[in-house]
Amino acid sequence: MLEFETYYHIYNHANGDENLFREEKNYPFFLEKYYQHIDPIADTIAWCLMPNHFHLLVKIRSEKEIVDHFSSSSKGSFLKFETLEKFATAEEEKLKFLSKQFSNFFSSYSQAYNKLYNRKGSLFLKNFKRKEIKDEKYLIRLLVYIHRNPVQHGFTNQPEDWNWSSFRLFPKSQLELLSIYFDNLENYNFVHQKMNNVGADFDF
Repeated sequence: MLEFETYYHIYNHANGDENLFREEKNYPFFLEKYYQHIDPIADTIAWCLMPNHFHLLVKIRSEKEIVDHFSSSSKGSFLKFETLEKFATAEEEKLKFLSKQFSNFFSSYSQAYNKLYNRKGSLFLKNFKRKEIKDEKYLIRLLVYIHRNPVQHGFTNQPEDWNWSSFRLFPKSQLELLSIYFDNLENYNFVHQKMNNVGADFDF
């Protein structure tokens, strides 16, 4: 299960030889559903959407942040946040809620996708993958790996040429992390150019 205030690499793949994104319009719709369900429970550090899979680097918010969000949200009942309130002393139920938000997100996208393309069945592989990140060095390498994924798979020559990743957004949306891990924008770009084989020894 996911834990509060913890970094994770979350990723998944389409079933079989299918694609998660058949058309350009699928990408922004995926992000719309993603932020609707996941933004209340996690800060998204980096992301990359590929035709048949995706990668996310997130930090689960604190319990207080999540409770405060849903307590003040008009969509609280829709998202069934009473799970956390009802089981306020049951830690396991709280953590189940976090994973349930991801499951709801995948289900929401899949249902819309199936309706649009008149298909049936599961779109994603069962049970999304998650890997807890405990090491700062690993976090930096993972972030670069995510942004370089389109290069690794031969879709682009440079990370900035792929429209559906956070490479160009990260320096503006994560100023504190940019300063901590890369010092400045120049070094951020340099590291992404230098680390060609950053994912070669990752244990996914």
